Amino acid sequence: MPFGYWLPRLVAGVDIRTLGSGNTGATNVWRSLGFKLGLGVAALDIAKGAAAALIGLWLGNDLIAVLAGCAAMAGHWRPLFMGFARGGKIVATTGGVGLAVAPLATLSAAAVWIAIFLVTRYASLASMVSAIALPMFALLFDASWPVVAFTVGGALAIVLLHRGNIARLVRGQENRMQLRRRSSTKPRAASP
Repeated sequence: MPFGYWLPRLVAGVDIRTLGSGNTGATNVWRSLGFKLGLGVAALDIAKGAAAALIGLWLGNDLIAVLAGCAAMAGHWRPLFMGFARGGKIVATTGGVGLAVAPLATLSAAAVWIAIFLVTRYASLASMVSAIALPMFALLFDASWPVVAFTVGGALAIVLLHRGNIARLVRGQENRMQLRRRSSTKPRAASP
């Protein structure tokens, strides 16, 4: 379910693939259409991953939950509803799966994401650093082997999907996120 495509289409009447990076992830929606819509996409993508993993837990165990979560992540990356075209970079969906199978580790990684983002304003860097931290937190909180394997695989996938961002970071060309709306540059009418 490509919420990053559907929500902007429904709310703003635009195809997000024609804006910004062309990615259907929450970061491109935020950057192109604003924080509120980006946050909505992120929440839905997190819920998508969490729902898949929770259904897997309900049906079986950590292994089934991880497999169901990985299916949601693959579907986010290459959505069936978009003809398997490029989707998002699986950060929020991975977080949702993590919340279901390793909540303390995932919340700790989310704190890392927030800290890195607030210091650098690079969503891509925050995503990669928190993804790399996730397996360490999973080990620290004594997660099961399927969960640890999932966190390692998820971290690798997130870093690989951010290859272009890494190249732009190295060249100093990566875009920083804006936390506030830019002020209008229209000239004001002179006061009488």
